[in-house]
Amino acid sequence: MMTMNAPKNKLHPHKYSLWIAMASITMMFIGFTSAYVVKRSQANWLAFELPTIFYVSTVLILLSSLTIYLAGRQFKARNMSAYKQLITLTALLGIGFVVCQFMGFADLKSNGLPLSSTVSASFIYVIVGAHVLHVLGGVAVLMVMFVRAFRTRIRTYSTIPIEVASTYWHFVDGLWIYLLIFFSLAR
Repeated sequence: MMTMNAPKNKLHPHKYSLWIAMASITMMFIGFTSAYVVKRSQANWLAFELPTIFYVSTVLILLSSLTIYLAGRQFKARNMSAYKQLITLTALLGIGFVVCQFMGFADLKSNGLPLSSTVSASFIYVIVGAHVLHVLGGVAVLMVMFVRAFRTRIRTYSTIPIEVASTYWHFVDGLWIYLLIFFSLAR
């Protein structure tokens, strides 16, 4: 008699959905940066320097990737005290990243790159702005993780939420590194 057993290595639906979303987001940013390369040959293209604060934000998002990784490890080890500290630090670093991005936008604007001035200004604001929106989504998830970590009672020790949040956070981190390198080289 045959028994029907579910495959043990099946990808969780939340993880599958995340991978589809990340593939779509990747294609969107490839399209944005490809259009940027094509459009920069226009006569009215304005070159610009990246604000220093963008490099500070890079350090923050890299640190936050480390802290969310460590938070996931502590959650799996059921060390909830360390998990709470690390998920809190991750959320604070994520918020710091977003604040630095807005400061970078303000710096660009004050240094002669107003939003509607040129095609190049529009591209930088759309590309970095789209990334910031994705990071804000990640920060919202981090805030939910933060609130759940500080509930008085943990109902389940499912690792799926921290794994999904961590994967997405590493993704937006990698996406920012790509954009920073791209803008540094493609001025």
